[in-house]
Amino acid sequence: MGVATIARNALRPGYFSEMARKVYLAGRYGERERDAGRRWAERHAEDLDAWCRARDPDLWDASLVFAARMREDAQPRADALRAAGIHLGGGACYPLLHFLVRRHRPGAVLETGVGAGWSSRAILAALDENGGGHLHSSDFPVFRHPEPERHIGCLVPPYLYPRWTLHVRGDRRNLGPILGDLARAGARPQLLHYDSDKRRGARAEFMRRVGPALAPNAVVVMDDINDDLFFAGLAAGRADVAVFWFEGKYLGVIGA
Repeated sequence: MGVATIARNALRPGYFSEMARKVYLAGRYGERERDAGRRWAERHAEDLDAWCRARDPDLWDASLVFAARMREDAQPRADALRAAGIHLGGGACYPLLHFLVRRHRPGAVLETGVGAGWSSRAILAALDENGGGHLHSSDFPVFRHPEPERHIGCLVPPYLYPRWTLHVRGDRRNLGPILGDLARAGARPQLLHYDSDKRRGARAEFMRRVGPALAPNAVVVMDDINDDLFFAGLAAGRADVAVFWFEGKYLGVIGA
């Protein structure tokens, strides 16, 4: 791993431009708005357990049971990856994602930021329990690791693969094929989970492209909203907004 691995991955077709863009955005946006974003999230945060129980206590209990079982099954693999120096980021709020998919029963789900696959597995399992629906996921390999594609979604069991289409060339390149597939199928995502590039510019560009393709009543879940004020702007003037603290970060929900 290290510089040599990064250099080798940069030479692969389609990798260099995306790697350079991430470095550019990191330098451009940096700490800007982070303090303000955190203060906004802190002011609007509410209790996740109470919020879910107010909507469907039995379904929330079932999602918590699922999450505990999934964690027990997947944690040894995740620990082994970390021990091998493979760091794929956090797991998003997978109990909530499972709950929302079970509750809203979307036919199409769009997700960005797969990593090891915690959130993907929770969404896919909920779709499978619902007996319908498909997940379209966008990710970009962690280019400091050798053969990075093979780790993406590695926690997702094979029996869930039929409900899953995974693209691994970065959001900017993946969105065209994903939106094209959805349009040809006559489907509009009814649930969006955004957990990829956390820079304001990346979020804005993503929503500019994806917003018109979402179903009118789509549920939007966005992670790490404390990094800037983008989600605050997205949520302005809406009554159907919720903010939660989960495993060291804030996430926001619109439309649930």
